[in-house]
Formats: sequence, structure tokens, C-alpha cells
Amino acid sequence: MFVCILLLAAAAAAAERMAVSVSVANIRSGPDRSHEVLWQAEKYTPVKVLDRDQSGSWCYFADYEGTRAWLHENLLQKMDTVITKTGLCNIRSGPGTDHELVFQAQEGVPFKVLDRKGAWIRVRHADGDTGWIHKKLVW
Repeated sequence: MFVCILLLAAAAAAAERMAVSVSVANIRSGPDRSHEVLWQAEKYTPVKVLDRDQSGSWCYFADYEGTRAWLHENLLQKMDTVITKTGLCNIRSGPGTDHELVFQAQEGVPFKVLDRKGAWIRVRHADGDTGWIHKKLVW
């Protein structure tokens, strides 16, 4: 039992959060360009790297929905990013619901984190739009 707990703790500690660093990245079914492209992820999409292939060039990851696939390490960078995880999310001009609504984002929209203030996160989308979102709305 104790060994299982240690193994689980080691696996959790090994998971590294990274983000897509290019405008569009191909997500693949295996660790090689010959494997099928399952979907594409846009810039700032956060992933949790769970493992790497033997060469260390391909990362096996889980996304915010728990879906697992492969991505080449050159397409990833360590940066603070979030992704919306619920329906329609309000992005505001300041950190609070009393601030003006700037725009809305559907589920699955990634953002780079610019700042944090309490339960609010200042974000920027790859297209340049910025605003504040509540941390309960993102992963």
C-alpha cells in the first residue's frame, strides 16, 4: 500500500504544466509525425505533460478535459496559461463583476496569464484581446 502511494505521488509530481507556443499545433495519436492528427490546438492551450517518449522529443499529455495524446516538445513552452472550461465566460475590464464586460469566450478558449489579483486572472488571447476572468471559469 505504501509503495502504491509513493508511486502515485511520484507520478503526480512528474506532471508538468506547459502550453502550446505556436499559432496551431497538431495533436497526434502517437509520438511521431507518421501518427494520425487527432485535432489541432491553438496558441496558449495548456496541457499537463504526463510522460515523454524514449527520445524525450514527444510529450504525452492530458488536456483540461482529461483527453490524452501526443505533442512534439518544440511546440510547447513553460508559461502560465489557462483555458475556459464552462459554457460562455465573461471577460471583464477589471478584476470583479462590477467591471464592464469586454467580451465573452466559449468553452475551450486558451489565454496567456498576465496577472492575478485574488480570485481574478488578467488574460490575453492570441489575437490580442485582454481582460479579467474569474478563476472558477478556467483550468
